[in-house]
Amino acid sequence: MKSTRRPRLSTISTDRNLLPGLALALFGSVAFGGKAIIVKLAYRHGVDAVTLLMLRMFFALPIFLLMAWWSSRGKPPLSRRDWLGVVGLRFTGYYLSSFLDFAGLRYITASLERLILYLNPTLVLLLGWLLYRKTARPAQLAGMAISYCGVVLVFGHEVQQGSQAALGALLVFGSAVAYATYLVSSGELVQRLGSLRLVGWATSVACLCCLLQFAILRPIGSAFEVAPQVIWLSVLNATVCTAAPVLMVMMAIERIGPALSAQMGMLGPMSTILMGVLILGEPFTAWIAAGTVLVLAGIFVFSRSVR
Repeated sequence: MKSTRRPRLSTISTDRNLLPGLALALFGSVAFGGKAIIVKLAYRHGVDAVTLLMLRMFFALPIFLLMAWWSSRGKPPLSRRDWLGVVGLRFTGYYLSSFLDFAGLRYITASLERLILYLNPTLVLLLGWLLYRKTARPAQLAGMAISYCGVVLVFGHEVQQGSQAALGALLVFGSAVAYATYLVSSGELVQRLGSLRLVGWATSVACLCCLLQFAILRPIGSAFEVAPQVIWLSVLNATVCTAAPVLMVMMAIERIGPALSAQMGMLGPMSTILMGVLILGEPFTAWIAAGTVLVLAGIFVFSRSVR
């Protein structure tokens, strides 16, 4: 006698969400990684980090304001405490981390930059241990050790190519620390405001900080006195590599959960390295390959131990 039981609705829903969720996580990760490629291309046209960051935020600001408005519909306005949290967290988590990242990319390859930023989960754990005395499992420590060995391997090879690689790596590592600080400190605000609303308002604040920084450090009239290629690259950076990945990754998390989305995110460094080789002409050596394998393996071990 055949069973007449029908598949559960939740199972059908999960199956239908799996492929779109995986695709969103993959494209979001690749788009995030493309930011370093665009920045390196723009530097070829003589622009500086302050101007380049301002242009990116100038074009991204309307998108994030729209996101903030959309996610705030029908909800009470932000309190004074909420605004203080949004401004404080996003100053470190997006403005400072973005500036340090852009500045560091002038001195190191896109491949090394992406590998350093990919250490972010381990920095979150370290900050949690320092600030909240959270304990770390042996597997987490092992994953961290493997990942840092990979970064040191690539850095050791790159520092032989130029004396400023150490400065670039330090700036990008500072960017990763700033963003990890934001992640560790934002838990309460995310629960109270929601992730989309927090991202919309906080990133809008970060955009305004970048515009203010430019107004202080550069003549206002020089804002668009750059090569036309820099303008178009900044538009691409603001849309495809900034706003779109935020939405894609959040939509992926809604469909397949944070764990599977994070695993798909492991393809981000690989895509950045590939784009660096094909678009920027960066070398792909055995040192870079070995370091990338170590970083990805370490983050994989680390992520499994967290789950």
